[in-house]
Amino acid sequence: MASFANGIVKDQATVKAAISSPWSNGQTEGQITKLKLIKRQMYGRGKLHLLQARVIGAD
Repeated sequence: MASFANGIVKDQATVKAAISSPWSNGQTEGQITKLKLIKRQMYGRGKLHLLQARVIGAD
């Protein structure tokens, strides 16, 4: 816990900017999570062309 607190103190300007900024990367993170889920479900089943078809069809 102490190392976490020290890291926040060292990056205080970054933490302030992250809290006060109106921008968010939530949409990007959601898309990455969805892609990783599909990849895990398909493990060992196919190559890139099948993954590509699943991702395009998953919308």
